[in-house]
This record gives sequence, C-alpha cells and structure tokens, in this order.
Amino acid sequence: MNTNTAASQTVAILGYHKVGEPPENGWHTWNYVTAENFDKHLYYLRDNNWKVIGVETFLKGLDKPETLPERSALITFDDGYKSNLQIALPILKKYQYEAVIFVATKYVDSYNAFDADIFYEPKEQICSWDELRELHIQGVSIQSHSVSHPRFSELNEQQKLFELVESKKIIEGMLGNKVEFFSFPYGDDGVDEIQTRNLLLKAGYKTACLYGGGIFGLVNADLFRLQRIAIGADTNIENALI
Repeated sequence: MNTNTAASQTVAILGYHKVGEPPENGWHTWNYVTAENFDKHLYYLRDNNWKVIGVETFLKGLDKPETLPERSALITFDDGYKSNLQIALPILKKYQYEAVIFVATKYVDSYNAFDADIFYEPKEQICSWDELRELHIQGVSIQSHSVSHPRFSELNEQQKLFELVESKKIIEGMLGNKVEFFSFPYGDDGVDEIQTRNLLLKAGYKTACLYGGGIFGLVNADLFRLQRIAIGADTNIENALI
C-alpha cells in the first residue's frame, strides 16, 4: 500500500443487523434500528460529504487507496434478515446506495437460532436464496458470515478453514458473485490472529471485518481485522463518525 496516497483516506464501515420493527410477538432489542433512524443515517451521510461505496470499489480501494474518495462509507448488515429486503432496501434505493449483507449459509431461509436461542433475541426469519438473489440484483452484495455463525475462538484450525471455504463456495455457487469479504460472527476472529489471517488468505478472501470500533485510515490498516462501527437503536450517527 502506498502510504502517501492513503494518507487522507478515511473509511467508515457501518454495521447493522435489523431495520424496522420486531416480528409479531417479538420485542425490541438494541439490534433494531427503526426505519426512520436508518433513513436519517443515510441522509446524514449524504449531507455530510460521506461517499457511500459498494464492495467492488471498496476492495479496489484497499489496494489502490487513491481510487477512494476522501471519506468513504460502507453500509453492511450481518445475518440477512428479511427486514433487510423489505425495509432497508427501499431506503437504500431512495438514496441510490449500495450495501453489503454478510450471511451464515446454514441459516439461509431459516431463522436466527444462533442468537434467538442463546441471547434472547426475538426469533426472526432470514432471507431465502431467492430473496438474497433479489438483493444482489438490486445492488446489495452478499458476502460471507461463515457457515454456522460460530465464535472463531472456540474453533480449531480445520474448523475455521471449513467455515471460511464452505461458506464462500456455497454463496458463489448459489448467487454467482465473488465472495472476498468476511465478517466475523460476534466480531470474534479467534485467539491466534496470524493463523486466522493465513486461513483467510488460503480461502481466497481479500479482507475481513470485526464488530466494533470507529472510522479508520487506510495507512497501516490491518485488512483482516478492519474496524466496524456497531450501529444499534440508540446510535448517534454524528458522534459515531467522529
């Protein structure tokens, strides 16, 4: 990376989960961002000179930072809830913004057993492959969030590699798009950062993100442990982007 050309480049990766209201018989948790607030977040980005970019532009910019605007924002969602299609997509289209959804392939066309059964989140449906395909057509890139949504710190080397390789293979096979971007479930990249980085490279990923942190500069950024701003019900977008 040429640090001279990267010196002024700032990136904000925004990490959402659910947009809109909980399902019937559900309840509000921090992971629910109202449609009104989501719209306000996108309006703020547009009104404050943040250039929202898509995956292809983002990945190119990691190698050639001079191709990115001075302030770039990447809108991401974990898990692929149906509300991403039904509620978030129309708001994204209003602003003509691209986005990324990271899916755990085991739960496509199912529900969020990985947190509804463990962390007292409401049970909520996750998009089917046809719905993910529609999102892809509409400018939302589908990337990997593993197969089974595990904590990497609880996996051995072979289990990690399986989660990385198999999820990439399934998504590419089902949707026909390149999968080169990984989001660690729970923001947990394991106890051995070097091993995880080498496995990501072996599996064919160009970058990966955690869950938490703030904006970052491209100079000396660890491309396999990128910070991501966790966005929830009470997030003040202005403060988050300082």
